[in-house]
Amino acid sequence: MISGAKGVIRVLVVEDSPTTAMALKAILNADQQIIVLGIAKDGQEAIAMSTRLKPDLITMDVNLPLLDGLEVTKRIMASHPTPILILSNSAFTNQAPRVFEAISYGALDVANKEDFLSHDGHESAQKLIEKVKFLAGLKVIHHPLGGLSQRTGAQRIEARIGVDPDRLVAIVGSTGGPEAVGEILKQFPESFPCGIVIVIHLAHGFTDGFVQWLQSLCQIRVKTGRHGDSITPGVAYVAPTGSHMRVTKEKTLELGDEPPRSGLKPCGDYLLESVARYYKNGAVGVVLTGMGKDGASGIQQIKTLGGKTIAQNEKTSAIFGMPRVAIESGAVDQVLALDRIANEIMELLKR
Repeated sequence: MISGAKGVIRVLVVEDSPTTAMALKAILNADQQIIVLGIAKDGQEAIAMSTRLKPDLITMDVNLPLLDGLEVTKRIMASHPTPILILSNSAFTNQAPRVFEAISYGALDVANKEDFLSHDGHESAQKLIEKVKFLAGLKVIHHPLGGLSQRTGAQRIEARIGVDPDRLVAIVGSTGGPEAVGEILKQFPESFPCGIVIVIHLAHGFTDGFVQWLQSLCQIRVKTGRHGDSITPGVAYVAPTGSHMRVTKEKTLELGDEPPRSGLKPCGDYLLESVARYYKNGAVGVVLTGMGKDGASGIQQIKTLGGKTIAQNEKTSAIFGMPRVAIESGAVDQVLALDRIANEIMELLKR
């Protein structure tokens, strides 16, 4: 799924604020491998310029005149698919669910404007440049004119399974992971028989918005994990950005402030390893699309202690990094297309 970007990376900036647009242009043009082709000030201009210029990547604001970033993303991904990085301000909490709806239309990731536009944002600016370079090298797919809930319908798995607090589903993912998690959770019935714990690598400040978006899709309850939360059947807990999340032998959540592991905080391996330790053969571990190797160590421990393991297949992964490493470790029981994972989880819980 990954094809390395060769030569100069051509970027279209879609941003209605002149100040933000010029700052973003300066950051990107400072790197010799990136050139900003132009700046689109509204949604209609964004569609016209993307069609004419055929950029390698588009940075997309959410709030735009004429057509908002959500509608622009939908149209671009339906007509001429292009890697899109959503840029948003996490301080505007009403924007956050729309960010993840844009991701469900095919945008690849989100970055927080507050980080790289701050006075001391040099490190964040470098991370933005690295993200642009990486995403520009990804092969994106055609998305029809419909978001996640419309594309996949409202079908839910109505299986009668008794509540079992000794079972737990643990899911980890990164780039492409928000859409994948939404696709899985939306199929579960309100009477889901156990708890679900989730680590998705998100930009700082977007966890609560991700949770709000998931809740709009799902019958099960979705919430941001808090220290001391009791793990309850039918509830999905999402690890907050900036904290490691584990489970305890008392079947509660524990948030930790240890340093990042492999550059990640939260780290999926921390979560999966704790799930393996305390749930043993009652654990179901799932590794979804994402860059790197997070989840491979935790999946191995779940497998070793008798749990069941699943990885998303290459065809349906935006980035076949994390699943590939997990599969190559020999610890994955099943490699499945995204639309088959929810049903397989339910089948495993029946057993």
